Amino acid sequence: MKKWEYATVPLLVHATKQILDTWGQDGWELVTVLPGPNPENLVAYFKRPLEEK
Repeated sequence: MKKWEYATVPLLVHATKQILDTWGQDGWELVTVLPGPNPENLVAYFKRPLEEK
């Protein structure tokens, strides 16, 4: 069975594309974007397969 690791990342409105591109280049897949603790903030949720050791 495949195992996953997860990350939550705050998104800055003025740098959203750059942040998403950077995480994507590192192998992370965007799962969803939800509102953060206040209306100006968004939080991205990512997943990627866990590397077997």
